[in-house]
Amino acid sequence: MSTKTARTRSSYRCTECGWETAKWVGRCGECQAWGSVVEAGAPTLRAAAGPVSTPAVPIGQVAITESVARTSGVPELDRVLGGGLVPGAAILLAGEPGVGKSTLLLEVAAQTARTRQRTLYVTGEESAAQVRLRADRTGGVHDELFLAAETDLGAVLTHIEDVRPTLLVVDSVQTIGASGIDGVPGGVTQVKEVAAALIRVAKTRNITTMIVGHVTKDGSIAGPRVLEHLVDVVLHFEGDRNSRFRMVRAMKNRYGPVDEVGCFDLSSEGIQAVTDPTGLFVEHHTQDVSGTCVAVTMEGRRPLLAEVQALLTPSPLERPRRTVSGVETSRVDMVLAVLQRHAGLRIAGSDTFVATVGGAKLHDPAADLAIAVAVASSHLGVPPPRGAVAIGEIGLAGELRRVRDLPQRIAEASRLGFKVAVVPRGRALPSERGIPTRRMVDGLRVVEVDDVVGALLTLDLTPPL
Repeated sequence: MSTKTARTRSSYRCTECGWETAKWVGRCGECQAWGSVVEAGAPTLRAAAGPVSTPAVPIGQVAITESVARTSGVPELDRVLGGGLVPGAAILLAGEPGVGKSTLLLEVAAQTARTRQRTLYVTGEESAAQVRLRADRTGGVHDELFLAAETDLGAVLTHIEDVRPTLLVVDSVQTIGASGIDGVPGGVTQVKEVAAALIRVAKTRNITTMIVGHVTKDGSIAGPRVLEHLVDVVLHFEGDRNSRFRMVRAMKNRYGPVDEVGCFDLSSEGIQAVTDPTGLFVEHHTQDVSGTCVAVTMEGRRPLLAEVQALLTPSPLERPRRTVSGVETSRVDMVLAVLQRHAGLRIAGSDTFVATVGGAKLHDPAADLAIAVAVASSHLGVPPPRGAVAIGEIGLAGELRRVRDLPQRIAEASRLGFKVAVVPRGRALPSERGIPTRRMVDGLRVVEVDDVVGALLTLDLTPPL
């Protein structure tokens, strides 16, 4: 085949994820979507090598004074970012519609403007008047905050040239279109080109750029996967529609940790940081109640206490119901099987309902023991001791496995006034197996046990003989 023929041969691209192939296929080889592969334009040759504008220098001579992070004005966001906003950084914030992405970024823009640093807020989803109304409601009006309602990439770049901001907010990348590029705004090619242009300007002019991204039905970021590779930080904004509580998680961070979370309270007055969210997920009972237990999970590096509630009732159905909210159904099924097999609880014929308080979502396996205690307490009708927390991952043999950051979890439970903590045993000697080990940590009685049966015995939750 001649070189000319090879250069003009068409390629095919997936409209969902941007995957490319030399021939048409019915199913994308990357995202497995059917019917999404279409013919793309002919590939172009790469530019020949030429003179470089910035010579290579030893890494020790690279100046870092211009890349020192500054605060965003929102402490919880600074926590997730690893210190604050870095000049020239490209930050992608994704989340469900209505979760509060625009409100959060408008608050960041307003706080930046209050420090006399010029900020440009570009909106492609709302009119300028709509954003102004929200700024009036949340107290975000400032002379250094500039607002533009644009959907054309060329116009956005012109505004950047005229305003010369320190912080640029683009809401959202899926609504901005580039003229001369195939596809409609929000398509794979358009999103890739728009994002590349904005990031190029951010790096060359040292502008911190925050970009809003949409998500798909399954919660992943819409557009090509290369979008997440281009940016420096990927944040995911999540929260229950029925709750005011919101959380920001770092999925990728070139300037800080990726295991941090920020907590916020979204209301009609705006969005506020929640520095101690534990009270939102723990119910304060005036009397002893069966079917409840408090778990200590880790959200990033932050210990978070959340209450797990369970209700078991005799089922008239041949196949009893199991309804779960806030915890993983598969882990609840496993905990129920372990309690049935190793703890002697006859719960197979009961309708089982397990939920968390306040809309908390527990993904930490350390919540297994709290689920088991709540289920056993509801089944027996015996409340666990008041002021007790349960921490531990349950194995299929009924053993308790050690969890990470146990000292931090215990310290948080002690700080909040809890009296007893049942935890997995550490490195115990063979002669100590089966005997609970008790010790005091800052006024909290810590009981180390080997398995789920030992935990239930410690909390006086044993089935009658």
